[in-house]
Amino acid sequence: MAASRRSEVLRLYRALLRESQGFSAYGYRTYAIRKIRDTFRENKNIQESSEIDTLINKAKTNLEMIHRQVTVGQLYTAEKLVIECPQKV
Repeated sequence: MAASRRSEVLRLYRALLRESQGFSAYGYRTYAIRKIRDTFRENKNIQESSEIDTLINKAKTNLEMIHRQVTVGQLYTAEKLVIECPQKV
């Protein structure tokens, strides 16, 4: 993989993880992060240029979708779950 393509993929990976941290709901947040990590690990050995381009475009589309969903989720917030609240000692 060319250095510029590798840096683009890493930039997309970090952007997806960063944007996923914005989900206010614990379940959505953990699912999105787990799915992103698993998908990138699954596709890390792909060498074909056209397939890499397809996956990059798919990741960009997913980044836009996650950004949209985070924005909608912030408009309609719900109470935090018990596991999200800090414990009182």
